[in-house]
Amino acid sequence: MPKPIVAIVGRPNVGKSMLFNRIVGSRIAIVEDMPGVTRDRLYQDAEWQGREFTLVDTGGLDFAEDVITSQIRKQAELAMREADAVIFVVDARAGLTTTDEEVAKVLRLTDKPVLLAANKVEQFDLAKIPYYDFYRLGLGDPIPISAAEGLNTGDLLDELVKLLPEQEEDPYPPDTIRIAVIGRPNVGKSSLVNAILGEERVIVSNIPGTTRDAIDSPFERNGKSYVIVDTAGMRRRNRIDLPAERYSVVRALRAIDRCDVALMLLDATEGVTEQDKRIVGYAHEKGKAIILVVNKWDLIEKDDKTMNKFEKKIREELSFLSYAPTLYISALTKQRVPKVLEMVDFVAEQAGRRIPTADLNNLIREATQATPPPGDKHKKLKIFYATQGGVKPPTFILFVNEPELMHFSYERYLENQLRENYGFEGTPIRIFPRKREGKEQQ
Repeated sequence: MPKPIVAIVGRPNVGKSMLFNRIVGSRIAIVEDMPGVTRDRLYQDAEWQGREFTLVDTGGLDFAEDVITSQIRKQAELAMREADAVIFVVDARAGLTTTDEEVAKVLRLTDKPVLLAANKVEQFDLAKIPYYDFYRLGLGDPIPISAAEGLNTGDLLDELVKLLPEQEEDPYPPDTIRIAVIGRPNVGKSSLVNAILGEERVIVSNIPGTTRDAIDSPFERNGKSYVIVDTAGMRRRNRIDLPAERYSVVRALRAIDRCDVALMLLDATEGVTEQDKRIVGYAHEKGKAIILVVNKWDLIEKDDKTMNKFEKKIREELSFLSYAPTLYISALTKQRVPKVLEMVDFVAEQAGRRIPTADLNNLIREATQATPPPGDKHKKLKIFYATQGGVKPPTFILFVNEPELMHFSYERYLENQLRENYGFEGTPIRIFPRKREGKEQQ
Protein backbone atom coordinates (compact mmCIF):
# COMPACT_ATOMS: atom_id res chain seq x y z
CA MET A 1 0.00 0.00 0.00
CA PRO A 2 1.15 3.63 -0.47
CA LYS A 3 3.56 5.02 2.08
CA PRO A 4 2.37 7.69 4.53
CA ILE A 5 3.07 11.26 3.38
CA VAL A 6 4.78 13.82 5.62
CA ALA A 7 4.78 17.48 4.54
CA ILE A 8 7.42 19.96 5.75
CA VAL A 9 5.89 23.45 5.93
CA GLY A 10 6.77 26.86 7.32
CA ARG A 11 7.41 30.44 6.28
CA PRO A 12 10.29 31.21 3.88
CA ASN A 13 13.92 30.79 4.92
CA VAL A 14 13.43 28.80 8.12
CA GLY A 15 15.42 25.76 6.90
CA LYS A 16 12.73 23.47 5.45
CA SER A 17 14.86 22.28 2.52
CA MET A 18 17.84 21.77 4.81
CA LEU A 19 15.72 19.55 7.05
CA PHE A 20 14.31 17.71 4.01
CA ASN A 21 17.84 16.93 2.81
CA ARG A 22 18.94 15.91 6.30
CA ILE A 23 16.10 13.38 6.62
CA VAL A 24 16.38 11.85 3.14
CA GLY A 25 20.17 11.80 3.37
CA SER A 26 21.15 13.77 0.29
CA ARG A 27 21.10 17.26 -1.21
CA ILE A 28 17.94 16.95 -3.29
CA ALA A 29 16.19 20.24 -2.54
CA ILE A 30 17.93 23.49 -3.49
CA VAL A 31 19.33 25.08 -0.34
CA GLU A 32 20.06 28.78 -0.60
CA ASP A 33 19.92 31.61 1.89
CA MET A 34 17.22 33.45 -0.01
CA PRO A 35 13.45 33.27 0.52
CA GLY A 36 11.39 31.63 -2.21
CA VAL A 37 14.03 29.31 -3.72
CA THR A 38 11.84 26.20 -3.31
CA ARG A 39 8.83 26.91 -5.49
CA ASP A 40 7.78 23.32 -6.23
CA ARG A 41 7.11 20.54 -3.84
CA LEU A 42 9.69 17.80 -3.86
CA TYR A 43 8.93 14.19 -2.99
CA GLN A 44 11.36 11.62 -1.68
CA ASP A 45 11.02 8.32 0.17
CA ALA A 46 12.59 8.19 3.62
CA GLU A 47 12.82 5.68 6.47
CA TRP A 48 13.24 5.84 10.24
CA GLN A 49 13.11 2.97 12.73
CA GLY A 50 11.77 0.66 10.05
CA ARG A 51 8.89 2.98 9.09
CA GLU A 52 8.91 4.17 5.50
CA PHE A 53 7.22 7.38 4.44
CA THR A 54 7.24 9.92 1.60
CA LEU A 55 8.62 13.29 2.60
CA VAL A 56 7.28 16.40 0.83
CA ASP A 57 9.27 19.64 0.76
CA THR A 58 7.19 22.78 0.14
CA GLY A 59 7.76 26.37 -0.76
CA GLY A 60 7.66 28.86 2.11
CA LEU A 61 4.21 29.93 3.29
CA ASP A 62 3.88 33.70 2.90
CA PHE A 63 0.63 35.59 3.17
CA ALA A 64 1.56 38.40 0.82
CA GLU A 65 -0.69 38.72 -2.21
CA ASP A 66 1.76 38.73 -5.11
CA VAL A 67 1.28 35.93 -7.66
CA ILE A 68 4.36 33.83 -6.84
CA THR A 69 3.88 33.73 -3.06
CA SER A 70 0.17 33.09 -3.56
CA GLN A 71 0.93 30.07 -5.74
CA ILE A 72 3.52 28.79 -3.25
CA ARG A 73 1.00 29.13 -0.44
CA LYS A 74 -1.57 27.13 -2.41
CA GLN A 75 1.06 24.45 -3.04
CA ALA A 76 1.91 24.12 0.62
CA GLU A 77 -1.76 24.08 1.62
CA LEU A 78 -2.40 21.30 -0.90
CA ALA A 79 0.58 19.38 0.42
CA MET A 80 -0.82 19.67 3.95
CA ARG A 81 -4.20 18.45 2.75
CA GLU A 82 -2.60 15.35 1.18
CA ALA A 83 -0.25 14.65 4.10
CA ASP A 84 -0.77 12.14 6.89
CA ALA A 85 1.42 14.27 9.21
CA VAL A 86 3.07 17.70 9.08
CA ILE A 87 6.42 19.03 10.32
CA PHE A 88 6.01 22.77 10.94
CA VAL A 89 9.44 24.42 10.89
CA VAL A 90 10.04 27.74 12.64
CA ASP A 91 13.21 29.80 13.07
CA ALA A 92 14.21 29.76 16.74
CA ARG A 93 16.80 32.51 16.23
CA ALA A 94 14.30 34.91 14.71
CA GLY A 95 11.62 34.05 17.27
CA LEU A 96 7.88 33.91 16.79
CA THR A 97 6.49 35.97 13.88
CA THR A 98 3.00 36.90 12.74
CA THR A 99 3.53 34.68 9.66
CA ASP A 100 4.23 31.72 11.95
CA GLU A 101 0.93 32.44 13.68
CA GLU A 102 -0.88 32.56 10.32
CA VAL A 103 0.66 29.22 9.29
CA ALA A 104 -0.42 27.72 12.61
CA LYS A 105 -4.01 28.82 11.92
CA VAL A 106 -3.95 27.01 8.55
CA LEU A 107 -2.52 23.89 10.20
CA ARG A 108 -5.22 23.81 12.85
CA LEU A 109 -7.85 23.88 10.09
CA THR A 110 -6.35 20.78 8.42
CA ASP A 111 -6.87 18.68 11.57
CA LYS A 112 -3.64 16.80 10.78
CA PRO A 113 -1.07 15.74 13.42
CA VAL A 114 1.66 18.39 13.60
CA LEU A 115 5.23 18.37 14.93
CA LEU A 116 6.62 21.81 15.72
CA ALA A 117 10.35 21.93 14.88
CA ALA A 118 12.24 24.95 16.24
CA ASN A 119 15.19 25.05 13.83
CA LYS A 120 18.61 26.76 14.02
CA VAL A 121 19.23 25.77 17.65
CA GLU A 122 22.92 24.93 17.99
CA GLN A 123 23.03 25.43 21.77
CA PHE A 124 20.19 24.15 23.89
CA ASP A 125 20.17 27.13 26.22
CA LEU A 126 16.79 28.77 26.76
CA ALA A 127 18.45 31.99 27.89
CA LYS A 128 20.20 32.39 24.54
CA ILE A 129 17.48 31.09 22.19
CA PRO A 130 14.00 31.33 23.75
CA TYR A 131 12.26 28.74 21.58
CA TYR A 132 9.66 28.33 24.36
CA ASP A 133 7.89 31.37 22.78
CA PHE A 134 6.50 28.95 20.21
CA TYR A 135 4.22 27.36 22.81
CA ARG A 136 1.93 30.29 22.02
CA LEU A 137 1.12 28.64 18.67
CA GLY A 138 -0.91 25.99 20.49
CA LEU A 139 0.70 23.11 18.58
CA GLY A 140 2.33 21.31 21.46
CA ASP A 141 5.96 21.16 22.56
CA PRO A 142 8.45 22.81 20.17
CA ILE A 143 11.28 20.37 19.42
CA PRO A 144 14.61 22.24 19.20
CA ILE A 145 16.75 21.08 16.27
CA SER A 146 19.57 22.14 13.99
CA ALA A 147 18.91 20.83 10.49
CA ALA A 148 22.29 22.17 9.33
CA GLU A 149 24.22 20.32 12.07
CA GLY A 150 21.85 17.36 12.43
CA LEU A 151 21.31 18.10 16.13
CA ASN A 152 18.23 16.49 17.69
CA THR A 153 16.77 15.50 14.30
CA GLY A 154 16.70 11.90 15.50
CA ASP A 155 14.43 12.89 18.39
CA LEU A 156 12.21 14.74 15.91
CA LEU A 157 11.92 11.62 13.75
CA ASP A 158 11.24 9.45 16.82
CA GLU A 159 8.20 11.62 17.50
CA LEU A 160 7.21 11.67 13.83
CA VAL A 161 6.93 7.90 13.44
CA LYS A 162 4.55 7.83 16.42
CA LEU A 163 2.17 10.05 14.42
CA LEU A 164 2.19 7.99 11.21
CA PRO A 165 -0.93 5.93 10.52
CA GLU A 166 -0.77 2.18 10.82
CA GLN A 167 -0.49 0.20 7.60
CA GLU A 168 -3.95 -0.10 6.07
CA GLU A 169 -5.28 -3.49 5.12
CA ASP A 170 -5.61 -4.08 1.41
CA PRO A 171 -9.32 -3.65 0.62
CA TYR A 172 -9.14 -5.92 -2.44
CA PRO A 173 -8.86 -9.73 -2.68
CA PRO A 174 -5.24 -11.00 -2.91
CA ASP A 175 -5.64 -12.22 -6.50
CA THR A 176 -6.81 -8.78 -7.71
CA ILE A 177 -4.71 -7.36 -10.54
CA ARG A 178 -4.01 -3.67 -9.99
CA ILE A 179 -3.63 -1.59 -13.15
CA ALA A 180 -2.30 1.99 -13.22
CA VAL A 181 -2.91 4.01 -16.38
CA ILE A 182 -0.04 6.49 -16.61
CA GLY A 183 1.32 9.07 -19.05
CA ARG A 184 1.47 12.71 -19.95
CA PRO A 185 -1.67 14.87 -19.93
CA ASN A 186 -4.10 14.54 -22.82
CA VAL A 187 -2.82 11.20 -24.20
CA GLY A 188 -6.18 9.51 -23.63
CA LYS A 189 -5.84 7.87 -20.21
CA SER A 190 -9.40 8.59 -19.08
CA SER A 191 -10.78 7.53 -22.46
CA LEU A 192 -8.96 4.20 -22.19
CA VAL A 193 -10.25 3.61 -18.65
CA ASN A 194 -13.81 4.30 -19.80
CA ALA A 195 -13.39 2.03 -22.84
CA ILE A 196 -12.18 -0.83 -20.64
CA LEU A 197 -14.88 -0.32 -18.03
CA GLY A 198 -17.56 0.14 -20.64
CA GLU A 199 -19.05 3.13 -18.90
CA GLU A 200 -18.31 6.79 -18.30
CA ARG A 201 -16.83 6.51 -14.81
CA VAL A 202 -13.99 8.98 -15.41
CA ILE A 203 -14.36 12.55 -16.69
CA VAL A 204 -13.05 12.80 -20.25
CA SER A 205 -11.96 16.17 -21.63
CA ASN A 206 -9.48 17.36 -24.25
CA ILE A 207 -8.19 19.88 -21.70
CA PRO A 208 -4.89 18.55 -20.29
CA GLY A 209 -5.03 17.81 -16.57
CA THR A 210 -8.78 17.14 -16.23
CA THR A 211 -8.12 14.16 -13.97
CA ARG A 212 -6.75 15.56 -10.73
CA ASP A 213 -6.88 12.53 -8.49
CA ALA A 214 -5.98 8.87 -8.83
CA ILE A 215 -9.37 7.14 -9.02
CA ASP A 216 -9.80 3.44 -8.17
CA SER A 217 -12.36 1.55 -10.27
CA PRO A 218 -12.71 -2.12 -9.23
CA PHE A 219 -14.36 -4.46 -11.74
CA GLU A 220 -14.55 -8.11 -12.75
CA ARG A 221 -14.13 -9.70 -16.15
CA ASN A 222 -14.31 -13.40 -17.01
CA GLY A 223 -14.16 -14.37 -13.35
CA LYS A 224 -11.06 -12.26 -12.60
CA SER A 225 -10.86 -9.25 -10.29
CA TYR A 226 -9.18 -6.00 -11.33
CA VAL A 227 -8.70 -2.47 -10.04
CA ILE A 228 -7.90 0.11 -12.68
CA VAL A 229 -6.55 3.49 -11.60
CA ASP A 230 -6.74 6.57 -13.80
CA THR A 231 -4.01 9.02 -12.84
CA ALA A 232 -3.45 12.68 -13.50
CA GLY A 233 -1.07 13.36 -16.38
CA MET A 234 2.49 14.02 -15.23
CA ARG A 235 4.45 16.89 -16.80
CA ARG A 236 7.94 18.25 -16.35
CA ARG A 237 8.03 20.50 -13.29
CA ASN A 238 8.64 23.68 -15.30
CA ARG A 239 5.55 22.92 -17.43
CA ILE A 240 3.20 22.63 -14.46
CA ASP A 241 1.17 25.76 -13.90
CA LEU A 242 -1.81 24.79 -11.78
CA PRO A 243 -1.32 23.96 -8.10
CA ALA A 244 -3.97 21.23 -8.34
CA GLU A 245 -1.97 19.56 -11.11
CA ARG A 246 1.18 19.55 -9.00
CA TYR A 247 -0.85 18.12 -6.15
CA SER A 248 -2.03 15.28 -8.39
CA VAL A 249 1.48 14.11 -9.31
CA VAL A 250 2.14 12.58 -5.91
CA ARG A 251 -1.07 10.57 -6.20
CA ALA A 252 -0.03 9.35 -9.64
CA LEU A 253 3.30 8.14 -8.25
CA ARG A 254 1.47 6.45 -5.39
CA ALA A 255 -0.74 4.69 -7.93
CA ILE A 256 2.38 3.32 -9.64
CA ASP A 257 3.77 2.24 -6.26
CA ARG A 258 0.77 0.01 -5.55
CA CYS A 259 0.01 -1.33 -9.04
CA ASP A 260 0.89 -4.71 -10.52
CA VAL A 261 0.77 -3.57 -14.15
CA ALA A 262 1.40 -0.06 -15.51
CA LEU A 263 -0.23 0.85 -18.82
CA MET A 264 2.07 3.53 -20.23
CA LEU A 265 0.10 5.55 -22.78
CA LEU A 266 2.01 7.10 -25.66
CA ASP A 267 0.48 9.54 -28.14
CA ALA A 268 0.87 8.15 -31.66
CA THR A 269 0.70 11.66 -33.10
CA GLU A 270 3.65 12.87 -30.99
CA GLY A 271 5.87 9.82 -30.53
CA VAL A 272 8.05 9.26 -27.48
CA THR A 273 8.96 12.39 -25.52
CA GLU A 274 11.48 12.99 -22.75
CA GLN A 275 8.67 13.21 -20.22
CA ASP A 276 7.38 9.81 -21.40
CA LYS A 277 10.81 8.40 -20.55
CA ARG A 278 10.74 9.93 -17.08
CA ILE A 279 7.25 8.67 -16.29
CA VAL A 280 7.73 5.10 -17.47
CA GLY A 281 11.26 5.11 -16.03
CA TYR A 282 9.72 5.53 -12.57
CA ALA A 283 7.55 2.43 -13.11
CA HIS A 284 10.59 0.51 -14.40
CA GLU A 285 12.69 1.48 -11.36
CA LYS A 286 9.87 0.36 -9.08
CA GLY A 287 9.90 -3.06 -10.74
CA LYS A 288 6.40 -2.87 -12.19
CA ALA A 289 5.15 -4.91 -15.13
CA ILE A 290 4.73 -2.51 -18.05
CA ILE A 291 2.74 -2.45 -21.29
CA LEU A 292 3.41 0.32 -23.82
CA VAL A 293 0.04 1.39 -25.19
CA VAL A 294 0.24 3.58 -28.29
CA ASN A 295 -3.04 5.49 -28.37
CA LYS A 296 -4.68 7.56 -31.15
CA TRP A 297 -3.47 5.05 -33.74
CA ASP A 298 -6.60 5.88 -35.78
CA LEU A 299 -5.17 9.36 -36.44
CA ILE A 300 -2.04 8.07 -38.18
CA GLU A 301 -1.82 7.71 -41.96
CA LYS A 302 -0.57 4.19 -42.48
CA ASP A 303 0.99 1.91 -45.02
CA ASP A 304 2.37 -1.61 -44.62
CA LYS A 305 5.57 -0.29 -42.97
CA THR A 306 4.10 2.28 -40.54
CA MET A 307 3.79 0.04 -37.48
CA ASN A 308 7.26 -1.45 -37.94
CA LYS A 309 8.79 2.03 -38.23
CA PHE A 310 6.97 3.21 -35.12
CA GLU A 311 7.98 0.09 -33.22
CA LYS A 312 11.62 0.58 -34.15
CA LYS A 313 11.49 4.20 -32.97
CA ILE A 314 9.93 3.21 -29.64
CA ARG A 315 12.62 0.59 -29.05
CA GLU A 316 15.34 3.13 -29.81
CA GLU A 317 13.88 5.75 -27.48
CA LEU A 318 12.93 3.32 -24.70
CA SER A 319 15.81 0.86 -24.96
CA PHE A 320 15.64 0.08 -21.23
CA LEU A 321 12.14 -1.36 -21.80
CA SER A 322 13.06 -4.06 -24.31
CA TYR A 323 10.95 -6.49 -22.27
CA ALA A 324 7.74 -4.41 -22.49
CA PRO A 325 5.17 -5.42 -25.15
CA THR A 326 3.41 -2.78 -27.25
CA LEU A 327 -0.23 -2.40 -28.25
CA TYR A 328 -1.51 0.01 -30.90
CA ILE A 329 -5.03 1.15 -30.05
CA SER A 330 -7.62 3.88 -30.32
CA ALA A 331 -9.40 4.46 -27.05
CA LEU A 332 -11.86 6.70 -28.91
CA THR A 333 -12.96 4.09 -31.49
CA LYS A 334 -12.15 1.16 -29.13
CA GLN A 335 -9.86 -0.34 -31.79
CA ARG A 336 -7.91 -3.21 -30.13
CA VAL A 337 -9.02 -2.11 -26.65
CA PRO A 338 -10.13 -5.71 -25.79
CA LYS A 339 -6.49 -6.74 -26.30
CA VAL A 340 -5.42 -4.55 -23.38
CA LEU A 341 -6.88 -6.74 -20.61
CA GLU A 342 -5.61 -9.88 -22.37
CA MET A 343 -2.10 -8.41 -22.27
CA VAL A 344 -2.56 -7.30 -18.66
CA ASP A 345 -3.39 -10.90 -17.66
CA PHE A 346 -0.37 -12.18 -19.56
CA VAL A 347 2.25 -9.81 -18.13
CA ALA A 348 0.80 -10.12 -14.60
CA GLU A 349 1.29 -13.89 -14.87
CA GLN A 350 4.82 -13.37 -16.18
CA ALA A 351 5.70 -11.00 -13.32
CA GLY A 352 4.51 -13.58 -10.78
CA ARG A 353 6.32 -16.56 -12.35
CA ARG A 354 8.60 -18.72 -10.20
CA ILE A 355 11.31 -21.06 -11.46
CA PRO A 356 12.01 -24.26 -9.48
CA THR A 357 15.42 -23.99 -7.83
CA ALA A 358 16.79 -27.08 -9.59
CA ASP A 359 15.74 -25.75 -13.01
CA LEU A 360 17.18 -22.33 -12.23
CA ASN A 361 20.57 -23.77 -11.27
CA ASN A 362 20.63 -25.98 -14.35
CA LEU A 363 20.04 -22.90 -16.48
CA ILE A 364 22.79 -20.89 -14.73
CA ARG A 365 25.24 -23.79 -15.05
CA GLU A 366 24.58 -24.18 -18.78
CA ALA A 367 24.83 -20.41 -19.30
CA THR A 368 28.18 -20.17 -17.51
CA GLN A 369 29.54 -23.13 -19.46
CA ALA A 370 28.50 -21.56 -22.77
CA THR A 371 29.89 -18.15 -21.81
CA PRO A 372 32.24 -18.22 -18.79
CA PRO A 373 31.93 -15.42 -16.22
CA PRO A 374 34.35 -12.47 -16.38
CA GLY A 375 37.26 -11.85 -14.05
CA ASP A 376 40.30 -9.68 -13.51
CA LYS A 377 43.99 -10.56 -13.60
CA HIS A 378 43.88 -12.40 -10.28
CA LYS A 379 40.37 -13.81 -9.91
CA LYS A 380 37.43 -15.03 -11.95
CA LEU A 381 33.81 -14.77 -10.96
CA LYS A 382 32.38 -18.05 -9.71
CA ILE A 383 28.64 -18.60 -9.38
CA PHE A 384 28.05 -21.36 -6.83
CA TYR A 385 24.27 -21.51 -6.89
CA ALA A 386 21.15 -19.41 -7.45
CA THR A 387 17.74 -19.01 -5.93
CA GLN A 388 14.67 -16.95 -6.77
CA GLY A 389 14.15 -14.43 -4.00
CA GLY A 390 10.78 -13.04 -5.05
CA VAL A 391 8.28 -12.09 -7.72
CA LYS A 392 6.75 -8.84 -8.99
CA PRO A 393 9.41 -8.33 -10.21
CA PRO A 394 11.12 -11.72 -10.54
CA THR A 395 14.22 -11.41 -8.36
CA PHE A 396 17.18 -13.78 -8.39
CA ILE A 397 20.01 -14.13 -5.86
CA LEU A 398 23.32 -15.46 -7.17
CA PHE A 399 25.76 -16.68 -4.52
CA VAL A 400 29.25 -15.97 -5.80
CA ASN A 401 32.86 -15.72 -4.64
CA GLU A 402 33.30 -11.97 -5.30
CA PRO A 403 30.16 -9.89 -6.06
CA GLU A 404 32.24 -6.97 -7.41
CA LEU A 405 33.40 -9.21 -10.28
CA MET A 406 29.81 -9.38 -11.63
CA HIS A 407 29.96 -6.98 -14.58
CA PHE A 408 26.68 -5.44 -15.71
CA SER A 409 27.16 -6.94 -19.19
CA TYR A 410 27.34 -10.46 -17.75
CA GLU A 411 24.30 -9.73 -15.60
CA ARG A 412 22.49 -8.69 -18.78
CA TYR A 413 23.62 -11.94 -20.44
CA LEU A 414 22.12 -13.98 -17.61
CA GLU A 415 18.91 -11.93 -17.77
CA ASN A 416 18.66 -12.69 -21.48
CA GLN A 417 19.10 -16.39 -20.77
CA LEU A 418 16.28 -16.26 -18.23
CA ARG A 419 14.01 -14.51 -20.72
CA GLU A 420 14.83 -16.90 -23.57
CA ASN A 421 13.99 -19.92 -21.43
CA TYR A 422 11.14 -18.64 -19.24
CA GLY A 423 9.70 -15.57 -20.94
CA PHE A 424 9.17 -12.95 -18.23
CA GLU A 425 7.66 -10.73 -20.92
CA GLY A 426 6.50 -7.36 -19.71
CA THR A 427 8.38 -7.39 -16.42
CA PRO A 428 11.78 -6.20 -15.26
CA ILE A 429 14.13 -8.82 -13.79
CA ARG A 430 16.32 -8.13 -10.79
CA ILE A 431 19.62 -10.03 -10.30
CA PHE A 432 21.65 -9.60 -7.12
CA PRO A 433 25.09 -11.19 -6.66
CA ARG A 434 25.77 -12.07 -3.03
CA LYS A 435 28.97 -13.31 -1.45
CA ARG A 436 28.73 -16.90 -0.25
CA GLU A 437 29.63 -17.06 3.40
CA GLY A 438 30.77 -19.91 5.64
CA LYS A 439 32.30 -22.16 2.96
CA GLU A 440 35.79 -22.47 1.54
CA GLN A 441 35.93 -20.70 -1.83
CA GLN A 442 38.34 -22.22 -4.29
